[in-house]
Amino acid sequence: METERLLSNIRIVLVETTHPGNIGAAARAMKNMGLSQLCLVNPRDSFADKPPDKAIWRAASAEDVVNNAMVVSSVDEAIGDCQLVIGTSARDRRIPWPLLDPVECAEKVWVESVAGRDVAILFGRESRGLKNDELHKCHYHVNIPTSESYSSLNLAMAVQIICYELRKASHTVVEPVATEDRWDMAYASASELEHLFEHLERTLVQLEFHDPDNPRQLMTRLRRLFNRVRLDQMEINILRGLLTAINQKLPDADLSSRGEKSGH
Repeated sequence: METERLLSNIRIVLVETTHPGNIGAAARAMKNMGLSQLCLVNPRDSFADKPPDKAIWRAASAEDVVNNAMVVSSVDEAIGDCQLVIGTSARDRRIPWPLLDPVECAEKVWVESVAGRDVAILFGRESRGLKNDELHKCHYHVNIPTSESYSSLNLAMAVQIICYELRKASHTVVEPVATEDRWDMAYASASELEHLFEHLERTLVQLEFHDPDNPRQLMTRLRRLFNRVRLDQMEINILRGLLTAINQKLPDADLSSRGEKSGH
């Protein structure tokens, strides 16, 4: 049961799922491999009173995973307390992101889980996957290699592949805590990073360095930079404090920035 306890730090996030049967099938795939934490972002069929019957039927003996699923209205809510966020992506992007294959993804996630960090793995809509702005919230993207002649994967199949690799990593990664993961401060959560990016963008606008009407991918590239660095909580506080000091020195600074304290 120790493996299941460690795997419980890993959150499978399904974004705007169209078919409730896919939720049930994904839950079954998760439970097969010992994962239990399912989060649903704006599923088409309401979970307000109870899960849709189709989700329960497809879950088979994993209906507990469906019944205990967390249902939220945004990706930010789903990942807010996570220190590592990985998004599934089926295609190359205009601005490339650090990319993992399923084996690399599983090994990295297992190391984080053993270290006690919360991890979210995002799966997008059946028809079009994750949006760019959702992928930009991720530290890494994971791509499942497929045949060039037919690359489309069913949502539950994609979940099964990632969960299988996670299960395998839990048995094969002998020394899970690598030297670079023995850090002196807790890594920043997704919500702390999001607050930093909002503060940074507002400050760059005040400096007239960033034009939100003609952004030229500036914030996307800055997101990629900071996500790649893996900021910790102290570094977030330092950067927020620096930005607040800049806000207070600007003659036309937004009053809403003057009241901010580092780390908030």
